[in-house]
Amino acid sequence: MSFSFKLLKSSANTKARLGEIQTPRGLIPTPVFMPVGTYATVKAIRPDQLANELKPPIILGNTYHLYLRPGHKLVQKLGGLHHFMQWPGPILTDSGGFQVFSLAKFRKLKKEGVEFQSHLDGSTHLLSPELAIEIQESLGSNIMMVLDECLGFPVTEEQAQKSLDLTVDWAARCLMARKSDSALFAILQGGMYPHLRRQCFDRLQELSENASHLTPHTSRPFDGYAIGGVSVGEPMELAYKIAESCTEYLPPDKPRYLMGVGMPEDIVECIDRGIDMFDCIIPTRNARNGMLFTPEGSLYISNAEHKEDPRPIDENCKCYTCQNFSRAYLRHLMMGKEILSSILNSIHNLHYYLNLLVEIRLAIAEERFPEFKKDFFRKMIPSPLEGEG
Repeated sequence: MSFSFKLLKSSANTKARLGEIQTPRGLIPTPVFMPVGTYATVKAIRPDQLANELKPPIILGNTYHLYLRPGHKLVQKLGGLHHFMQWPGPILTDSGGFQVFSLAKFRKLKKEGVEFQSHLDGSTHLLSPELAIEIQESLGSNIMMVLDECLGFPVTEEQAQKSLDLTVDWAARCLMARKSDSALFAILQGGMYPHLRRQCFDRLQELSENASHLTPHTSRPFDGYAIGGVSVGEPMELAYKIAESCTEYLPPDKPRYLMGVGMPEDIVECIDRGIDMFDCIIPTRNARNGMLFTPEGSLYISNAEHKEDPRPIDENCKCYTCQNFSRAYLRHLMMGKEILSSILNSIHNLHYYLNLLVEIRLAIAEERFPEFKKDFFRKMIPSPLEGEG
């Protein structure tokens, strides 16, 4: 079955939405959080744990990293990314644009694409829209992203306009380059300027509506829209404002993806503003650093207060870690720098995120999302904001 999106319900009192994305690899209920599998692995989690215990509806793979190592052609030769990493469900791949702009030792924008030096060995590469699509199709991605230019914060309106123009041009080339049945999402850029975001959408929408005229046989409309260029150093209230302004005009019959967000409170706030899809490295990265999520906020397992604590991280949590291990044991592992520390902490944090989304979907279905959100923030001790995803 090809890609499709069905809007099941819109909240009566908020912009929260309940939907389903159908892919050849399975059904994705929305709103959804996508664990990040940067190097064809969700860090510190075995593939069978991921598929059979945590059961995320979809995960994310990274185009930039897999292109540089081990190479998309090798992954294709070995059966594609799903087989390579033994993950049976849907995979979304980013275009690699964010990593080029955040990790590359050197980068130079050209009309053809972006020239950059690998952060691994300094080798020079040109990532073009056509190559970004080729890589993602070689990997066997179910949802691909167009190549875009991701700006930091702050930028001038002139810089944002120039980036927007390039992003739209590259999006058109990505549409023309697509040869597979994989879905393709456009990305809205425009910095923190709402009118530029609207301009970007209008131009992308025009491209999408005229996709069949771009090139015979292969071009189809965009299957969804992403909001890029957030969680790049701006105050989160500004990111909320951008997300809310974009959902005012994004098509209701296509999924909306807020890239690289974020903390649990950010996800709840942005679902309230009409966002359907999220990804972030925070749950696994923070797990490796000993920051664990609970309904009351985050706790740092290395703190001395946990040294003799017999309780689990969260007494109401059903994850493997909380059902079997004490805070004292988890602190012992963390202080000893044991590999098991990263594993058990990551299981818990991912379970927390995925269960949070289950609870949110149920709340939307039962028309009690405003009450859910109020209770969520009432119980939570504020967490320190973490970096971008």
